Amino acid sequence: MGSLGSRLRSPPRSPQGTADSSCGAPGHGCKCRKRKRSSECQCDSETEEEDSLLNTPRRKKLKSTSKYIYQTLFLNGENSDIRICALGQEWNLHKVYLCQSGYFSSMFSGSWKESSMTSIEVEIPDQNIDTEALQVAFGSLYRDDVLIKPSRVVSILAAACMLQLDGLIQQCGETMKETISVKTVCNYHASATLYGLDSVTKKCQEWLLNNLMTHQNVDLMKELSVMVMEQLVQSSDLLVMQVEMDVYTALKKWMFLQLNPSWDGPIKQLLADADAWICKRRSELGEEQAFLNTEQGVPFIPVFRHVRLQYIVNDLASARILERDNIVPPEWLSAVYKLQWFAMLRTEHDNDIGPQDANKEEFELNSMRCGRKLAKDGDYCWRWTGFNFGFDLLVTYTNRFIVFKRNTLSQPCGGAVSLQPRRHIAYRLRLASFDSSGKLVCSRSTGYQLLTLEKDQEYVVMNLDSRLLTFPLYVCCNFLYTSPPSDRQSSTPEPESSARSMS
Repeated sequence: MGSLGSRLRSPPRSPQGTADSSCGAPGHGCKCRKRKRSSECQCDSETEEEDSLLNTPRRKKLKSTSKYIYQTLFLNGENSDIRICALGQEWNLHKVYLCQSGYFSSMFSGSWKESSMTSIEVEIPDQNIDTEALQVAFGSLYRDDVLIKPSRVVSILAAACMLQLDGLIQQCGETMKETISVKTVCNYHASATLYGLDSVTKKCQEWLLNNLMTHQNVDLMKELSVMVMEQLVQSSDLLVMQVEMDVYTALKKWMFLQLNPSWDGPIKQLLADADAWICKRRSELGEEQAFLNTEQGVPFIPVFRHVRLQYIVNDLASARILERDNIVPPEWLSAVYKLQWFAMLRTEHDNDIGPQDANKEEFELNSMRCGRKLAKDGDYCWRWTGFNFGFDLLVTYTNRFIVFKRNTLSQPCGGAVSLQPRRHIAYRLRLASFDSSGKLVCSRSTGYQLLTLEKDQEYVVMNLDSRLLTFPLYVCCNFLYTSPPSDRQSSTPEPESSARSMS
């Protein structure tokens, strides 16, 4: 017993065979306790981390209810309580889902015989609707989202409108606005007009106003109807390159393609062939009859009526082409010549120093439309040709500034220059650049402005942010150099140069 007690009281040996004298020794901390406390802290930390992991939600993609409903109820037709027949195809559907459609909701809620029928034959009067479009339209009642191909959007829109599916109609409209291009714009415009999508119609018209003159295309010209072309030509927002004569030239090509839709050739050859065709018709009709007065030409009168001839006859070469083509009736030209003659007399003898109170409506109807393409960044200076009643306006683009200058003495000019101390001009300047589909990438506008310039005075019209500039850059301007005929000015010139927004 004694020897056993001695062995029990002997100090324990360390793993190395030596006594651990630090345990309980004065002046020393207990290493065993420190290790234990550290171990406890680590365990607490691990426990907290495990608790956090246990309480953190995990995302795991499960088969959604929408997909299950679409597959089971729509595609498989399980528990169907009504059969819809249309265009030779049948759909096993459910009234509770069909009631999302205004078309079927009215059918089932009234005292119609269809409300108690289990099989309904639906008449499809719209030729734009096919079975594929109906499949998408019916399927949209059973799911949260629908993928719409641009090539199918018009048919789906037609089906959605017939079934009165507001959500699907809106989605079709968004798809159309995002995919407007030279291949889709005419079809989208016609469809949006037919089905009442005003925002899509407006978007298509904006695209056409921006691209008709800047990116001329044979297929597009063939598709454009008389009604749409009339809307474009009368708009002051039409981006014109270079001057109004180019609008007339574009209409010649368009009219030729409308009357010769089988023509197939490059855009560069189109004008020559159009001119040859017009010359042949002129020789057949005789010099005394204008083409627009013939049976073939009458449908195009509404479009040519909106060409601003006053800015074509002020250039000698352009006026001669008008006379040679004999498309426009002589009485139209006589009225324009008279208008411009009196405008010149007012400028020379009645001290007409330009518009001072022209309103926006007057400006939109009568302003000169012109433009210039800047292929790349650099320094440019130009003037637009034609007689501008003594107002020689130089336009400069340099260092991201666009500047107007009223030139009187410093640079040579081909015509007479007004030496009146001050001249007024109404203008609007717009800048635009486009991507490969013709979609507007960036745009800037001064809005409608009235500007007073002294002799040889310069005015900074726009200061551009280089981060927003994309080339090629299209500079489009509208100008009004003289007062409207009804506005005979007698007021004294303003005491100093200024620029003002128009009402």
